[in-house]
Amino acid sequence: MNLDLTPADAAFRDEVRAFLDENLTPELAQAGKLTTSVFTDKEWNLAWQKVLYKKGWVAPNWPVEYGGTGWTEMQKYIWTSECTRYGTPNLSPMGLRMCGPMLMKFGTKEQKDYYLPRMLAGEDYWCQGYSEPGAGSDLASLQLKAVSDGDDYVLNGTKIWTTHAHFANMMFCLVRTDASGKPQQGITFLLLDMTTPGITVEPIITLAGEHEVNQVFFDDVRVPKKNRVGEENEGWTVAKYLLEFERGGAFAASLEVGIEKIREVAASERSGDGKRLIDDATFARKIAEAAIEVKAMEMTEHRVMAELAGGKNPGPASSMLKTRGTEMRQRLDEIAIETIAFYAGVDQHEARLPGSNVEPVGPAEGMVFMPTYLNNRAASIYGGSNEVQRGIMAKLVLGL
Repeated sequence: MNLDLTPADAAFRDEVRAFLDENLTPELAQAGKLTTSVFTDKEWNLAWQKVLYKKGWVAPNWPVEYGGTGWTEMQKYIWTSECTRYGTPNLSPMGLRMCGPMLMKFGTKEQKDYYLPRMLAGEDYWCQGYSEPGAGSDLASLQLKAVSDGDDYVLNGTKIWTTHAHFANMMFCLVRTDASGKPQQGITFLLLDMTTPGITVEPIITLAGEHEVNQVFFDDVRVPKKNRVGEENEGWTVAKYLLEFERGGAFAASLEVGIEKIREVAASERSGDGKRLIDDATFARKIAEAAIEVKAMEMTEHRVMAELAGGKNPGPASSMLKTRGTEMRQRLDEIAIETIAFYAGVDQHEARLPGSNVEPVGPAEGMVFMPTYLNNRAASIYGGSNEVQRGIMAKLVLGL
């Protein structure tokens, strides 16, 4: 199988690089460089979204009729890979990657006509109301209660780990409208305005010292029934479809960037014998072994792209990539911490803010290593835990 880019794809890659060279400002590049999780802060991801919206490249995965680019699967992969290598800010996935495609399939014409253009333009900023204190991996156990009252639902309960809820003006949310049947039954999917009376957002500060996630409380919150997506008590079907868009992605490019950052820092840091860490045989072997595994992942990603381009379903390969990608990410995070040694324990939150004039302690590239390590501990859980992914592979490949 020839996995080299076709001349047309190579030309597209060059076009993407020229666009990034021209439009990724130093400020945006710095914001991307200092991002330590899936989410870049709203100020910067929206600024980058406006650049892409003007170009018409803001939603590569959307159909053309809704504002998508019409790119092939390989072009989408090239775009994602090059953005990763350039270090662009991460666009929030909640609207563009998750809620938008879900509305295209399940939303009413009125919902699609109103919300989709606003998602593209960045006029609405979305968060996801799924997890609850007693319903995380077992999402079907959710208990946020929604009682029918005329043309509204009245909501009481709470959601937790709600990423960027403190920035969002909109939420897509799962609620319990019937508790009499199986857990998956009686769940309804709603769209709600975060400025509605009765909603309270409380911050949760992570181990990395960052305010990214929140707990959201609902106290007699009224949501119009016109904001329901799908039928009452059939929200589980909608939710499962949306989760398909939370998974996957191009892991290899980001992992390759991570390896280069580690090598850059290791070239200036010293090992125990006073020599450059990059020249230490044991450390160099760790980097080389990781680089080999990442290259193998890249080839697998190309095979998956080839199958998708041919109209085939990659099947268990997507679960394999999610599992290996997140575990390799965590492995590189551990090597990165080893690279900067005692500097990893320094709290440098202020120095990591875009535009900060606070001098970093230790190598500048290394100040994101610890918060990235801490944030990525969740990577093997969100988007379908790796245990679940292994169950999928066991069923589809081994027939277990």
